[in-house]
Amino acid sequence: MNFGFYGRVSTEDQQDPEASRAWQLSRARTLIEPAGGRIVQEFFDVGLSRSLPWKRRPEAALLLAALKDPNRGFDAVVIGEPQRAFYGNQYGLTFPLFVHYGVTLWVPEVGGPIDPDSEAHDLVMSVFGGMSKGERTRIRIRVRAAMGSQAVMEGRFLGGRPPYGYRIVDLGEHPNPGKAALGQRLHGLDLDENAAPVVERIFAEFVAGMGIYAVAEGLTRDGIACPSAHDPARNSHRSGIAWSKSAVRAILTNPRYTGHQVWNRQRKQEILLDVDDVALGHETKMRWNDRQAWLRSTEPSHPAIVTVETFQLAQDQLAAAGHGSKPRMPRATPRAYQLRGLLFCGLCQRRMQGNFNHGVPHYRCRFPNEYALANHLEHPRAVYLRENQIVPSLDRWLATTFTPDRIEDTLDRLADAQPDTDAETSTETRILAECDRKVANYRAALDAGTDPKIVTEWIVQVQTEKTLAEARLRQRGTGAKRLSREQIKYIVTTLTDITQVIHDADPRDKAEIYSQLGLRLTYHPGKAAVLVEARPAPASVCVRFVSEGRSIP
Repeated sequence: MNFGFYGRVSTEDQQDPEASRAWQLSRARTLIEPAGGRIVQEFFDVGLSRSLPWKRRPEAALLLAALKDPNRGFDAVVIGEPQRAFYGNQYGLTFPLFVHYGVTLWVPEVGGPIDPDSEAHDLVMSVFGGMSKGERTRIRIRVRAAMGSQAVMEGRFLGGRPPYGYRIVDLGEHPNPGKAALGQRLHGLDLDENAAPVVERIFAEFVAGMGIYAVAEGLTRDGIACPSAHDPARNSHRSGIAWSKSAVRAILTNPRYTGHQVWNRQRKQEILLDVDDVALGHETKMRWNDRQAWLRSTEPSHPAIVTVETFQLAQDQLAAAGHGSKPRMPRATPRAYQLRGLLFCGLCQRRMQGNFNHGVPHYRCRFPNEYALANHLEHPRAVYLRENQIVPSLDRWLATTFTPDRIEDTLDRLADAQPDTDAETSTETRILAECDRKVANYRAALDAGTDPKIVTEWIVQVQTEKTLAEARLRQRGTGAKRLSREQIKYIVTTLTDITQVIHDADPRDKAEIYSQLGLRLTYHPGKAAVLVEARPAPASVCVRFVSEGRSIP
């Protein structure tokens, strides 16, 4: 029996993906080899949380798509460890697909294939899903409790970039013997001689009665580098040309300038992607906690820049002016912006922000309203652009790239967009292409009446060769596979009507499609024109089938 294998490793930086894959494969082979089984195809997700549904894991989604293919090359699927594959109720949402397509699922904890009519098997798999969820929850609770205790009792610096005005210093060996043996050090905060006086000035001017914008204007006029310009290596995504109101406000509301460690100001919260379809899972958002939930060290942990009294006075003035931090409730249905993160202002080169106005999505750039104008940049107070002024023309332009008279040029551009690979990788890529060609020929021979047993043996040999080539590619650390021109042509011509596909797609799916195509749109308000560029990454060259309002790669 030929098997497909599925495995997963959650964090690439904390676990060795190859080692994890090896032991999961070993468990799977130990289960199936006594029954004469062999693995001919692998699906292994790296760096993904177990809480993600199968359809949102790339390799798991490919496995689900392969179940529908009668020529998939395997008759069963084996999983090395169910806790890494299934989380919560994912087994109940996934296993019916295996049953529907007649593919058996083998799990070591069951001792073989899962019997869909066995109540005991169903109970065992449900328990493992619950254990997987419980393990993740328990780890999160323990880590947060430990970090909170370290912040309050020890004033421990728990990582991250230092606030503007401080720098990170070495405080000696790590108190954990195991981490100290690995060479990890304990770090803390110390004053940044250049930036700390600027923080003092910001608090002094604001407490004296100056507004946030006036403070930012004065700092920019005096040539003082803003936080992104002060540390450009860690803020390469920002221009750093002027102080912004948000930067001044962030400094004024940061209690760590009083010399005490403050932790738990923000939290990661899992928000349902679609409240009407819980099976789609969650996405993680950063949320501000109420001040009552902040954890403050009992003793000072680093040099103070302002006194507690000055800081509290600044908070009172912010609250009186209506600038204090206010909790914001998440929307029941998140607003969908099709051009999120892709539209730039041609005057300042900053990303334009999404903004709903009269129920219609707009994009705006309010650079002069947010940044000090001491540099006298010529920019209107606000630049607005409606989404429906761009999207129809954008979709028509994209559709023209797939018309018969331009298909050859599109193929050349997509092929050229892929990076060059070294000689060894090119060799493995040629082997993979040759394997695909052989499998297609064998299937044609099968359709022509050749003995199925002989053809099956041929296909197994080719699949084994392909699996080894893919393994060698993974060992070299190359994730993207260079596609041949013929492969790209097959992918492109599979799209029967891209105009209708894009037109009918859900706005959130269209945003993902635009992003995968590498689109960048630059709006020039003086010319009333939008410059559109597309630079698709190699890994983004794919087909997307849009069905029932959702897209599946």
